[in-house]
Amino acid sequence: MNDTLLLSASRANVRECIDLAAERGLGVEVMAFAFPDVLDGDWRMTMAQYRQLLRDVPGEVTLHGPFMDMVSGSPDPRINAVCVARYSAAIRIAAELEARHVILHANFIGTLHNTFYRTGWHRRNVEFWAPVAEYARQHGVQVLLENMWEFDPTIISDLIQAVNHPSLGICLDVGHAHLFTDPRFAFDDWLTTMAPWLHEVHMNNNNGILDEHHGFDWAQGVLNYGDLLPRIRATNPGLKLVLEMDSVQDMRDSLYYFRLPEIAR
Repeated sequence: MNDTLLLSASRANVRECIDLAAERGLGVEVMAFAFPDVLDGDWRMTMAQYRQLLRDVPGEVTLHGPFMDMVSGSPDPRINAVCVARYSAAIRIAAELEARHVILHANFIGTLHNTFYRTGWHRRNVEFWAPVAEYARQHGVQVLLENMWEFDPTIISDLIQAVNHPSLGICLDVGHAHLFTDPRFAFDDWLTTMAPWLHEVHMNNNNGILDEHHGFDWAQGVLNYGDLLPRIRATNPGLKLVLEMDSVQDMRDSLYYFRLPEIAR
């Protein structure tokens, strides 16, 4: 069975990503609409440009939504209103681009291990994400919450289970899980805990200290994807696997790890 592989396309390398996707039969995850200057600028023109560009993509298209300074489930209703506005805009843009998934961050403050913070965060975020998920459903889109600083996989899985909405799922970021996890949890704990709601996986390599986006074979990388990929595939063979790397050459150099269609000669 071939892997469902996508390339994370930044504003700087989108054309190069699309060329590689067209060459190898891959999909693309669009990053452009994650940024406030795009959402506050002429986003309709940008969306029209991307609609034209994405016609050359043979695989699936997903969209990474806004993440900078987002604090969903904040105790401050004005902050929540900003988050809802940003996320709603990303959902509408995804629908226009025929992207089935929008990736958003769960926004848990990972340095706070206090029980009262986690309890309050969970309650507020159940209230926050339920209407966002319903809005996504109305637009034919599914929101996937990505782990960032969460130190425990149940922080997100408990939230998804409590909201219990078909348009709210999970995106697992392998690098983030490695960097920020409490030592009590192994990577397999993330996979098994999130499995019922897991639809997408972000992959790159880092040095175990910084959240860097390098290729699988980076000399200073601490993640062994020869070991990790079979475990990821076993969790759900239909997962979307996204190469979230800064360099398109790193993406190209990492393709041999995957089961891809043969290139037409």
